[in-house]
Order: sequence, then structure tokens, then C-alpha cells
Amino acid sequence: MWRNELSTLFRRRRTQAILLTLMLVPIAITLVVRFAGGPEGGDGPSFLSQVTNNGVFAVLAGLTVTLPFFLPMAVAVVAGDTISGEAGLGTLRYLLTRPAGRGRLLASKGATVVVFCLAATAAVAGLVAGVILFPVGRITTLSGDSLPLVSGMLRISLAAFLIGVSLLGLAAIGVFISTITDVPVGAMAGTLAVFILIGVLDALPQTAAIHPWLLTNHWLSYSDLLRTHIQWGGVVRNIGLQGVYVLVFGAAAWARFTSKDILA
Repeated sequence: MWRNELSTLFRRRRTQAILLTLMLVPIAITLVVRFAGGPEGGDGPSFLSQVTNNGVFAVLAGLTVTLPFFLPMAVAVVAGDTISGEAGLGTLRYLLTRPAGRGRLLASKGATVVVFCLAATAAVAGLVAGVILFPVGRITTLSGDSLPLVSGMLRISLAAFLIGVSLLGLAAIGVFISTITDVPVGAMAGTLAVFILIGVLDALPQTAAIHPWLLTNHWLSYSDLLRTHIQWGGVVRNIGLQGVYVLVFGAAAWARFTSKDILA
């Protein structure tokens, strides 16, 4: 069942269009920097000014640009469509005629969204464009030291993986909302609205008391992996928080989906 869900998701034109768009972001960044020059004085998104000196930083620049909105929007579209999309097409009742049951169907849908989160993050990696257009060498850390290319690439790969993991909490919210409505557009919009609300609360100093519990609060912890001595505190808190969101909203989605009347 899971392999079928995975194949169905990545064969959809919408999914392919989303991944293609995400792939074009770092390519566009590297082309602009190559022909127009990078920002001066550290202006612009993080890591963008370093692309001219080392093409490897195109990966981090692309991820930094897409993390605030493009990646969450992609996850909201896919996660919000998991159950409500089948209901909207009238295929949900057919899927439930299989002996696997509702719980296994929901688990397969959720696992598919997890793979998409990682695939979307990987799609943003603009390493090829950066390597073609700019020189590649030792990687300067945020601490000011430098690492060998292989060690630096391992750090960057781990940072990209952490960004994919950071999207899992939002994905769980999207799957839960998808079990509430039979209108996929409503589930997608609802997931995106929740993300925007969380982002607003995370930006307000008046809500500092709840900041540690907001899923976006530790999203930038991936930068701690790019210091000479990795600071694991923020990374561990981010992973733990995403796990809490997955458990809470995954359980809520299971409770809702296994007890609701399927009419479509």
C-alpha cells in the first residue's frame, strides 16, 4: 500500500511541478549572483554572499530562501490533500474496501508525506549549479574557521536533512486537518493558515512564553551544524519538538479518521 501511495504522489503533475519549482530556486539564485554579483556587506539572505567564493553555499542559500514560505507551502499542499483529496475525488470509500483498514491507510499516507518533506528539501539543493558556476573549496564555518570540502559537505547534508525533519510537525498538522474536511483546498488553506499564525506568534515578543513550543521556533537550528564545534542543543530541541507535534496531531488524525463517517 505504501509503495502505491508513494508512486501515486510522485506521478502527479502537481507534485512534479512543486518539486521542479523548488529546484529552480537555487538555480535562479546562483545565476543572479553569477551575473549580477552577490550582496555586499552581508546584506540579503544568509549564506548568499558566500556563494561567489564557494559554490557549495548555493545549497544553504537556496534552503534559507525557501524555508520561510516555499517549503511550508509545498508541505501544506501535499499534507492537506492526503485524506481530503481522496474524499474529494470520491475514491476514499474504494480505498477503504481493502482489508488493510483505516489505520494502515492513514499510516501509509503519513509516511508518504514524510518522504515528500525530505524530497522537497533535497530538491532545493543547488549543488550542481553552484559547482558549475563558482569555484569549490574548503568551507568556511560560521565560527570563522574552515573545514575540508568532504567534512563541510557532510555538515551541509546533515543541515539539509534537519530542515526536512523540521517540516514534519507542519505535515502532521496538515494530515490532521485533512481528516476533518472533504474539501482538499480547504485543508491546504487551513494548514497554511495555521503555519502563518504560528509564524506571527513566533515573531511577537509579547508571546515569548510560548515561543519554545511553536514548531518554527528552532527551525534555524540547522545553522548550528555549520559551526566549528557543533552546538547540539537547538538541534535536539528542534527534533524533539517536531516529534511532539507528530505524536499529538498524528494521534488526533488517527482518532478522527478511524471514527468518522466516510460519505465520499
